Order: sequence, then C-alpha cells, then structure tokens
Amino acid sequence: MLLPGEESCLSTLSMDLDGSEQDPEVKEYSPVCVGREDDIKKSKRMTAVVHDREVVIFYHKGEYHAMDIRCYHSGGPLHLGEIEEFDGRPCIVCPWHKYKITLATGEGLYQSINPRDPSAKPEWCSKGVKQRIHTVTVDNGNIYVTLSKEPFKCDSDFYATGDFKVIQSSF
Repeated sequence: MLLPGEESCLSTLSMDLDGSEQDPEVKEYSPVCVGREDDIKKSKRMTAVVHDREVVIFYHKGEYHAMDIRCYHSGGPLHLGEIEEFDGRPCIVCPWHKYKITLATGEGLYQSINPRDPSAKPEWCSKGVKQRIHTVTVDNGNIYVTLSKEPFKCDSDFYATGDFKVIQSSF
C-alpha cells in the first residue's frame, strides 16, 4: 500500500527527472526520490538508502541538507544527533562522541586554544571536510537526493562503503 504522494516518488526511481530511462552506468549519480517535502518539514529529518548508500536528510531553517548517515569518526548514528550552531554554522552533533559536523559542508569542527596565552579564548577551527555531503533538490513536492560526485576521499566513506557498511548490498 502506498502513502499519498508515494506513487509519483516511486515512479521516478527508475527514470531520470525528465522521464527518460537511466543508463545503468550513470545510475549511481542520478537523483533518487526519498520522500515528500511535507513529511520532512514535519519531522525535520529522514533517512534513506540512495543507490545502496545510507544517507540522512535534514530540514533546518528552511534549507535541506543530506550527508552520509554514519559519523566519520566512529560510525555513530547522525540521524539521532541534535542540530546546534557553532561559530554561526549549523552542525549535527554525533550522539556517540559529540563530534560537530557542519550541515552545509561536512567539515569537522573543534575548539582550539593557545596554551601559551593564558588570556586566550577558545576558537572554532575546521578539521576540513570529513563527512560526505550530498545534493538535495525538490521537484513537485518530492525530495530527491543525488549522491556526491566529488572525487576526493571522505572519512565518512569508510562507514558508507566496503565491509563496514551497515546496509549490505544484495548483489
């Protein structure tokens, strides 16, 4: 049984947004419908499997963000974390070890202080991009996620691919 709105979402799983069939070689980079806009706006987050990769989608302050569901540090469940602002940037805080990851870029943030300066105040610094970020688009009330095409390795890839992947492929 389909929920209202799912029929349009399901029909796009094997087709591109323009209605043409997907080339199997390009399938991993094609947008996948993961749900309805109304649903994510109510829940503020949702999880999905996109081309055999687990992702979490957040709706925060009018913007959509998607990233690998497992924290880059130790595989913690980011979909269970809280969103907080650090240095003016919204971040998901991993519930396991409190690592802070920016929603927009996937950067890991930490506080640093100069130990030789007793009057120094802690500053927020970036560890660089640690969590793979994916593209979210909205079309006709449907939410689509397109996996990142960035060629660099992200630390979160460790938990999203290979032996440590939570969802194992049926191939």
